[in-house]
Amino acid sequence: MTVTLARLRRQRAATARRILAVPCLLAAVTLAWSVPAIAQTEVAGQPTTAPAAPSSADANNPLAKFQAFNVHNYYVPAISELDNQNSNAFWLRYAQPIGKWLFRASLPAARVPTADSKTMSGLGDVNAFAAYLFDTGDPSVSVGVGPQFTLPTASETETGTGKWLGGFAATLFNARSSTLQWGGLVTWQKDFAGDASRNGVNVLAVQPFYFVQLGRGIYLRGSAVAVFDIENKKYHVPVGLGIGTVVPAPGAIFNIFIEPQYTIL
Repeated sequence: MTVTLARLRRQRAATARRILAVPCLLAAVTLAWSVPAIAQTEVAGQPTTAPAAPSSADANNPLAKFQAFNVHNYYVPAISELDNQNSNAFWLRYAQPIGKWLFRASLPAARVPTADSKTMSGLGDVNAFAAYLFDTGDPSVSVGVGPQFTLPTASETETGTGKWLGGFAATLFNARSSTLQWGGLVTWQKDFAGDASRNGVNVLAVQPFYFVQLGRGIYLRGSAVAVFDIENKKYHVPVGLGIGTVVPAPGAIFNIFIEPQYTIL
């Protein structure tokens, strides 16, 4: 949703007004499960171990080698300098490991303010990246780097850029401590094709994240995304503090959380 707000700022540049999300609320449910392709079968009559369900330590690791489906909602109840305006983005995300690669695709459905003080709802642009998972020599430290692309699939002008975007994604996750896990995701994208009448896109996004385990599957978290709109020399830096819980299920795991965020810059 932070990226959506950056797009919104570009689309409303003619109004000469600075648009920022002030408070916002992030909520999500993730279901992760073991990958059937890596399951071992019985060999020479000897039973082997079936793939284990994701552990609590894996639940928040964006590079964990498990299939995962995520339902993610980002609600902004107020936008500065836009009276009585709010916005919402509902994301569907799917992650699939294949060998040493992890593929993730995201599709948003957004409702955003328009220039006439109304709102527009529709599908957004599909975003996908492929991260190559490096062997760090430490199973508790994960590093992934790879290409990222965004396709102009938005159903409405206001909910997308109208551009084909290309760039990279780099992720680090450190789970050496059983109490504190931390890491970050850095992505950069620039347009290389698309509607020539639309504004150019050159965006850097930085998402530091941390998770503090409280016991019994409950944890504190922060995962706000700072967006730097290089094309228009604008930026949006929020901070967040939320709470979540990890709920095991047969062969899978649910990760449910809510995280209030607030723009500081």
